[in-house]
Amino acid sequence: MSAPAGITWIAQSPASLRVLELAHKVADASTTVLITGESGTGKDQLARWIHGCGPRHDAPLLKIDCASLPSELVESELFGHEKGAFTGAVARKPGRLELADAGTIVLDEVAALAPGIQAKLLRVLEERKFERLGGNETLRMDARLIALTNTDLTKAVSEARFREDLYFRLNILSIVVPPLRDRRADIPVLAKHFLSRLGPVHGRPDATFSPAALRLLEAYDWPGNVRELKNAIEHALVFSQSPELGVENFPEIVRMSATHQTSGGPLRSLESLEREAIKATLEATHYKIGRAAEILGISRKTLLEKRKKFGLIE
Repeated sequence: MSAPAGITWIAQSPASLRVLELAHKVADASTTVLITGESGTGKDQLARWIHGCGPRHDAPLLKIDCASLPSELVESELFGHEKGAFTGAVARKPGRLELADAGTIVLDEVAALAPGIQAKLLRVLEERKFERLGGNETLRMDARLIALTNTDLTKAVSEARFREDLYFRLNILSIVVPPLRDRRADIPVLAKHFLSRLGPVHGRPDATFSPAALRLLEAYDWPGNVRELKNAIEHALVFSQSPELGVENFPEIVRMSATHQTSGGPLRSLESLEREAIKATLEATHYKIGRAAEILGISRKTLLEKRKKFGLIE
């Protein structure tokens, strides 16, 4: 099966090749797919790959970010609403289930869905039917659903934060995207891919990595995964003054952590390294929460919680 146009999935390590193999197998099916993995590992990219490789590739691909929208907006975005269904509903609005037609709907961070919406989604998946908010007309769902999450859903189920029946309904076909530290063979290939894309954007189409810089990238654990790698390369492009990107051009946290790992320096706790990474990123971004969260590969909410936990208040 050939790769979908415009969608890249770098697979050099055995772990990534296994993910790609599973993606090929599920692409032709209409069954719901659950993709799990840490933040920044490429779950959204993999969902796009699956859609692009399957028979629905010419139909719409629509995405809802369940974590960033209030629950009432998620429900409206998903099911649509009739005029007057709630304050501000001045006209009928079709939801993603309706607009997707025979395409694909991606629910990003499905674990963030409120209990009431979880119950409604379960019914849709079982009956393939739904109604707009405030409406009586029953509509049919023809789209395929791909759910993404970085949450341990089995733990969420045991803590009664996620419906067990919905979990089983979503988990018919599942793919776990491993963190970048567990697929280090992908790092140099991914780095060169991002450099080829970002170099021209920054007026540096001929930029290259020094051998030492590539060793640095391979040594770092990348807690923000692929997203953090991409941001680190963009950082290096901005700060480099020569055609070759050197170690000194990369973010301090990458240089510092990788040096600790390769120099045989004193062992430190994961919490200590995490605090250091967050502190350095906040300072580098002048405490711009959105930008810092993007670089670290975590949500704004998670960053605010960790900033409070570690006492990193400006």
